[in-house]
Amino acid sequence: MRLENKVALITGASSGIGKESALLFAKEGAKIVAVDVNDAEGEKTVAEIKTAGGEAVYTHADVSKAADCEAMVKTAEDQFGKLNVMFNNAGIMDSRDDNALVTEEDVWDLTMAINLKGVFLGCKYGIAAMLRAGGGSIINTASFVGLMGAATPQVAYTASKGGVIALSRELSVIHARENIRVNALCPGPLRTELLMKFLDTEAKKQKRLVHIPMGRFGEAKEMAQAALFLASDESSYTTGTEFVVDGGITSAYVTPE
Repeated sequence: MRLENKVALITGASSGIGKESALLFAKEGAKIVAVDVNDAEGEKTVAEIKTAGGEAVYTHADVSKAADCEAMVKTAEDQFGKLNVMFNNAGIMDSRDDNALVTEEDVWDLTMAINLKGVFLGCKYGIAAMLRAGGGSIINTASFVGLMGAATPQVAYTASKGGVIALSRELSVIHARENIRVNALCPGPLRTELLMKFLDTEAKKQKRLVHIPMGRFGEAKEMAQAALFLASDESSYTTGTEFVVDGGITSAYVTPE
């Protein structure tokens, strides 16, 4: 198994990429700390893991709060003795997020607090635990829009994901010789509840789909497979990357005639 004897903490584990990654990582031998603010669905993720024969615990944490992030990492060490994989995946996409003229300050602040500050806090406490464990892998969920911008305006989200990419790159350099790898996973448009709520009309969906060479939205399970590679020792020489899994969209991001 690719994650045997490893302990993985995954935020946003109640749905989407986080849930699929928790299930897959557990199947590959990892002990899972599933983190979310949706307790009912987070507990369901843990129950599915246990039913399949895996080991997991759930803990509630608002990733925008330092005390919660410190506590979730402590849970990993208290329950399983160490932390080897930190998947800072929790994020939001506010339906009110638009262009700079109409996006309200509270939407900007909330998006930054969860999508960017939450990753920073996860790294802050996760790196400390990994130093105690002798190293590890950090995966931060960014997005292709952090590299290219978005066809449908969402300035706060795009800026937050650009920040995740820059933060990941810098941390990878700082901690490379301490056996800690840091990579930014950059999904393309996915058929997840998060994006489908934002692309809430057929016109908005088609505005994204027209750019994707594969002609379809990606699936959360496909991102989990990419995260598994970054979490495993198979990616032992991979750090500081923008790990793009996007159906080709960043290679063909042009406005159609």
